Amino acid sequence: MPTVPGSAKDLKIGRFVVVEGEPCKILEIQTSSPGKHGASKLRITAVGLFDNTKKVFLKPGDGNVEVPIVERKTLQVITVSGGAAQVMDPKTYEMIELPIPEELKGVVEAGKEVEVIETMGRILMQRVK
Repeated sequence: MPTVPGSAKDLKIGRFVVVEGEPCKILEIQTSSPGKHGASKLRITAVGLFDNTKKVFLKPGDGNVEVPIVERKTLQVITVSGGAAQVMDPKTYEMIELPIPEELKGVVEAGKEVEVIETMGRILMQRVK
């Protein structure tokens, strides 16, 4: 189960939400006051974790949203070749090949540890420890 149901009113800046099937980090939440015939509306601005695109969507305050299950892990870099790194999970000894983000190229080296985010069946390298 990659996501869990949640309520739009429980969302906070810095947390995660699924927008158009893509896990995103919330950057901004604007609230409009309720009118005569309805609930307040939330205007949520988020950025995609994997595609890095900005997304904006509107939800009623009592509306339902999908919240991705995000797991942070520390993996060890085994080899680096070109724009990819082969990393190993020190607990399960599972080997994974990950693309190296532009901001981490030249910093990722064999023997170092990297912090990754895993959600919805995909893994993203975030920083070097």
